[in-house]
Amino acid sequence: MTGKELDRAVHQQLRTLSKENAEGVAQHLVMVAATLEADNLEAALAHAETAVRRAGRVPAAREALGMVAYRLGDFARALTEFRTVRRLSGSSHLLPLMVDCERGLGRHSRALELAATPEARTLTEDERQELAIVVSGIRRDLGQDDAALVALQIPALRRAAGPSVCRLHYAYADVLLGLGRDEEARAWFLKAVEGDVDAVTDAVERLEELDGIVVELGEDDEDDGAELSEVTAVAPEDV
Repeated sequence: MTGKELDRAVHQQLRTLSKENAEGVAQHLVMVAATLEADNLEAALAHAETAVRRAGRVPAAREALGMVAYRLGDFARALTEFRTVRRLSGSSHLLPLMVDCERGLGRHSRALELAATPEARTLTEDERQELAIVVSGIRRDLGQDDAALVALQIPALRRAAGPSVCRLHYAYADVLLGLGRDEEARAWFLKAVEGDVDAVTDAVERLEELDGIVVELGEDDEDDGAELSEVTAVAPEDV
């Protein structure tokens, strides 16, 4: 890891540091991303904390630490870091995560208030989708399933299936299923599957459940946890 793997915007932030320090911080930020991807949260935290110690006023460093804290479920710390990023950078791109942190802390009313602030109108389309998904989840937490469905009915929902909207389609299908609208849910899970080229959701498995497909394990698989030996489709009426 040389640190040169970071995008240009982050390198611009690091120009406020000495050359040697900037190079070191860049390497730590690259390692944060790599260890997060490897699900090594302990190592990611160590690299992120070091980056912040060396570059506490660099938004990218504070965002990295916030992301690690968020993955660890330390929502109070994550929220503090995300607020700092907003103050340092003037950007509200982390608003969906900030709302989700408030949700994680059990402060649903505060989360909804934050989601409705004027800053939400400055988000990109992808960020607006993420915010809609979080708000929908909050409504479901509160037992407001109809409102959860409405929260997802943003313009992007009607876009053709694709990677950029598969999570939104999945969330919509999941809420429909919770409302007992199984056939509609199935149609939206299909759209999610079509667009989910990177398998970021379990839409395929959810469709299999709806269609009555069960997985039968062979005796060897039950004993040692090996790969599945047989997948059998069973008619819904037989399940």
